[in-house]
Amino acid sequence: MTTIAYAALWAFIFSIPWERIIALPGINVVSKGTGALALVVAVLVVVITGRVRRWQGYHLAAFLFVVCALYGVFAISGQEHVPNKFYTYVQLCCVLFMIWEIARTEDRLRGLLLAFVLGAGVAALDTIFIYRRDGHSLRRFAAGGADPNDLAMVLALAIPMAWYVAQTARGPVQRWLGRGYLPLGILAIGLTGSRGGLLAATVALTVVPMCMTRLSPGRVVMALLLVAASGVLAAVYVPEKIVERLATTSTEVEDMRLGGRTKFWVAGINAWTQKPWLGYGTGGFIRAITPQLGRYVNVAHNSFISLLVEQGIIGLGLYLAMIFATWRAVRRFPFFLERRFGTVLFGTMITAMLPLTWEDQKSVWVIMAVLVGLSHGLVIGRGRTDPAPVRYAGPPLVGRPVTRRPLGPPVLPGRDAAT
Repeated sequence: MTTIAYAALWAFIFSIPWERIIALPGINVVSKGTGALALVVAVLVVVITGRVRRWQGYHLAAFLFVVCALYGVFAISGQEHVPNKFYTYVQLCCVLFMIWEIARTEDRLRGLLLAFVLGAGVAALDTIFIYRRDGHSLRRFAAGGADPNDLAMVLALAIPMAWYVAQTARGPVQRWLGRGYLPLGILAIGLTGSRGGLLAATVALTVVPMCMTRLSPGRVVMALLLVAASGVLAAVYVPEKIVERLATTSTEVEDMRLGGRTKFWVAGINAWTQKPWLGYGTGGFIRAITPQLGRYVNVAHNSFISLLVEQGIIGLGLYLAMIFATWRAVRRFPFFLERRFGTVLFGTMITAMLPLTWEDQKSVWVIMAVLVGLSHGLVIGRGRTDPAPVRYAGPPLVGRPVTRRPLGPPVLPGRDAAT
């Protein structure tokens, strides 16, 4: 049963980067279907075994954040209809539950990272195909008609994952899949023409020098050749009009224009001062800044300002608690390579959230859940025990749950084992 649940979860993670390629109007068919299947099977596993893993501080903060968002929908904004953004938060909380319950081991969590990388590879290939087909008529390119900025950030997030898979996978096929993503991902990021994606990719590529210090000389040479080939490929195939756009990145940052985002940030901060503690409710950012900007309004283009305006200080504090718990989990990684990889992936995620309204993006919540799970999976996989599961009152529906007694401390040779 857990194998079926993990397969459905793997398919769900795999579909996230390219979910817009196969979609009905307003519905991402593949991710919705695989996610629902994984959730149903995960709940069945918990009901049948009669136990659930003990939550960490990260999971508690996520649950309280969703509760805060629910309170904001009805008690603050007074909306008659629940906004889709709140339903997204509930679904993302379910994703955290599935990853925590199903992907308990180091190998399964690495498998989820590989699934994300392969999904990003599909999106990158489709982006390149669109460029080859419609390069004469489009200025920017993105798989499935997605927003180029969103897609570029997703592709950038997959870069440190691909590098980690290439270094740690046990099979040669998985290692070469990880290596092969780098040139595809970098080229596709260039074709999106996203300046924010370029910055995120720059942060993501720091995983290469940060994780090369303990590689053999042969692997160092291979890594340098791979990165150089990726850069050459992007320089040759990215159109000149996109290169000119990307070249303005430093100017946009220095002049604080940032693609016209600053006016939405200023309006959001001004609106927040009117309702500082609980904000304007889930999905209320545009409603909050409309009196200042009139019909020329848009989303916040900054995850943290969006949270501050919609959820207030309390909601933002809970979300920041999730991020802080993820950072603590990364710092607890017991090994050099994993700690460096986790640091770069975490930094890339924060970089992606700064210019986009990404607080409700699947990629962000999945990455945080995987990093938290990996911190426990690495420790348990090296001989320590998992926290005791929480047992339900009453018997399980099928059979008795199999319980494990934690192993005691190792007995040194020549010592009496009795205590």
